[in-house]
Amino acid sequence: MRIDNLQVIYEDNHLIAVNKLPGDLVHADESGDVTLEAKVKQYIKIRYKKPGDVYLGVLHRLDRPVSGTIVFARTSKAAERMTNMIQNNEVIKTYYAISKNRPEEIRGHLEHWMIKNSDSNTSKAYDHEKTGSRLAVLDYELAGDLHGNVLIRVKPLTGRPHQIRVQLMKIGCVINGDLKYGCAFANPDKSISLHSYSSSFIHPVTKESILIKSEFPYNRLWDDWRKVVEQVE
Repeated sequence: MRIDNLQVIYEDNHLIAVNKLPGDLVHADESGDVTLEAKVKQYIKIRYKKPGDVYLGVLHRLDRPVSGTIVFARTSKAAERMTNMIQNNEVIKTYYAISKNRPEEIRGHLEHWMIKNSDSNTSKAYDHEKTGSRLAVLDYELAGDLHGNVLIRVKPLTGRPHQIRVQLMKIGCVINGDLKYGCAFANPDKSISLHSYSSSFIHPVTKESILIKSEFPYNRLWDDWRKVVEQVE
C-alpha cells in the first residue's frame, strides 16, 4: 500500500495525528476505497516494525471532502481517555471555512437542533427542539474578507454530523464547493472549503498541554488565506 501522501503532524507512544487531505476517507464505507485509518496503521507497522495487527483507535471523523487535523489513539488507554475528553468538551477544535457570503454578525454563537437523515446522508438544523433532534452549538467569527470571499473561524462546541456545514448554511454562509448544502458551484478538486485547523487538549497520559495544527491544503482555494491566519492565530 502506498502511503506517500500521509502527512503525519504529531506522534508519540499514545497518539498520532495527521493532516487529512480532501477526499481521504477516514473510516470504511460502501465505496471500498482505502481509508486513512488503514494508511495510518500501515505507517505505524512499517515505521515501528510491528508484527501482526496494529491497534488504532478512531476518535472522531472528518467528512470526506473536508481537510485538516485528525487525531487517532495508538493505545486503548489513550482511546478511552480521549473519547471521554471529547464527550466532556475538553478537546478544543478550530476550523476555517471559506464562503462567498459574509455573516450578518461579525461574530456569533449558534445553537440549533439537528436531525441526521441516514438514507440521504444529510442533516437538517432547526431553531427549536424536535423529536429525535440533538443540540448543535458553535461559536464563529469573521477572520478575513478577500477577493469576494470571506474566511470564517469556527469553534464547534458539539460534534454533530455535518454540523458546521449546516449551521453556517442556516446563517446564509454556504461553504464554497458544498453542493450538498446549497453551494451553486463545485471546487475543482471536489473538496469543500472547510479545514480542521487545530486541536488543543491535555495529553491523556502525560498530562502535557498539546496543540496540533494542520496547514491549509496547497491549492489556490486556500493560498490567499495563509497570511491572514498567521495574523489571527
